Amino acid sequence: MPATRPDPVDATVAPDARPKRRRLPGVSLRPGSVKQARVESGLSLAQLGKGQVTAPAIYLIETGRTRPSLPTLEHIARRTGKPVEFFLADPGGTVDGTHAALAELEARVAAGRYEEAIVSGRSLLDGGLSAHGLGRIRYFLALANMQLGKLQLAQALLLEARGHFDAVNDRVMLAECLGAEATLAGMLEGPDAIEIAEKALATCRSLDPVPAAMESRLIGSLATAHLVRHEWDRALELYQESIEVGAAFFDLRRQAELYDRLSSAYRAVGQVEAASRYATRSVALLEVLRDRAALARSEHNLALMLAAKGDEAGARKHFERSDHHVEGDPDVEAGRSQVLLSLCALCLQQGNEEQADGFAREALTLATEQKESANVAEAHVWLGRIAAHAGEHETADREFELAISGYERLDLRERLLRSHGAYAEALEQRGELSKAYVHMKLALQASRPGLLGATAETEERAHSA
Repeated sequence: MPATRPDPVDATVAPDARPKRRRLPGVSLRPGSVKQARVESGLSLAQLGKGQVTAPAIYLIETGRTRPSLPTLEHIARRTGKPVEFFLADPGGTVDGTHAALAELEARVAAGRYEEAIVSGRSLLDGGLSAHGLGRIRYFLALANMQLGKLQLAQALLLEARGHFDAVNDRVMLAECLGAEATLAGMLEGPDAIEIAEKALATCRSLDPVPAAMESRLIGSLATAHLVRHEWDRALELYQESIEVGAAFFDLRRQAELYDRLSSAYRAVGQVEAASRYATRSVALLEVLRDRAALARSEHNLALMLAAKGDEAGARKHFERSDHHVEGDPDVEAGRSQVLLSLCALCLQQGNEEQADGFAREALTLATEQKESANVAEAHVWLGRIAAHAGEHETADREFELAISGYERLDLRERLLRSHGAYAEALEQRGELSKAYVHMKLALQASRPGLLGATAETEERAHSA
């Protein structure tokens, strides 16, 4: 039986450490970088490859006789504490075939084609040809997953992307990445949403010159973070600042779509350079549209807050300006449901149940249309609270049950805890104490899984002793 020849590219992975899989392309490395990193970290060949790569394979990589796959290179980077970029050959002197594909990925995200973007982004990562674009690929994958409600996956991708941008000192993309992290923290109601948004804005303002569109957008994100925390006055100030900083934008979607079609046509006939050029132009125009939509959101959110505070004239002015910016563009709707829910809370706090109900129902409609599952559940919580205040017990029960089942599906424990707690409070107010106690126990279980079981077991042992 003839001897099996080693895979010339992916022989870096120990045969007993992985299942059989298709061959991954190799990544071009800066000569001597792997050995330098290994020596500086004080590792032997075997220690560097531990768990994934054989010592002979590491030797072949160090001597340039084979190229590592991207997963293998990331393993080496983790073991030595170096960023992946430390090992890469000069990106200006290498052609890895991903430039057009990366531009296409950006265009799909900008145009709202999120499912397609996830498929193409995962293909780029799995193909192993994308070392130089790792940060951007993961960033745009995170944005697509955020829009589809896959928040935990988006969070992990953003952390990896931020590490990449930090390593290569790409301050522009670092600011963008932090801005996306702040938005995600707000969606997850993380306590650090404001801190991250402030860091994103500070990074943006460290650029020379400061990109006004990005600054306006990040100020708006910071305003929303304060709004979610019910810090109304600070949110108002920031929305006004966002609007003042923002520039006037034009409707360029038709031109962007034309460039996108040209890119596809050139790619179909094999003219990759021309395809990449037109895809890049399409992305640039779509980014302008995104910035304009962000400005419109700031205008609209400010108008909603002014309306809630009784300033009808000011609210009308900003509603009109918001409509002028977008002219019905659906992109402006993304994320607005969270603002509406915050305004619902403000109105209920002020005793205006009718207006609170209107905001909650509008938020539910928007969140459903945008597939923002967490905000759908949150809207049901507020509708349950409002129904409980009005003495509509059956409606309150139904709304709280919808909220609780929604949070259970999403595994959002903090929100699940609060929804059980809110329902328990409503039940207690109408005198159903035993049922309220059940939901208080469920709230405790949501906050500390396993605690109630452990307590019951302890009690049982005490009774049997």
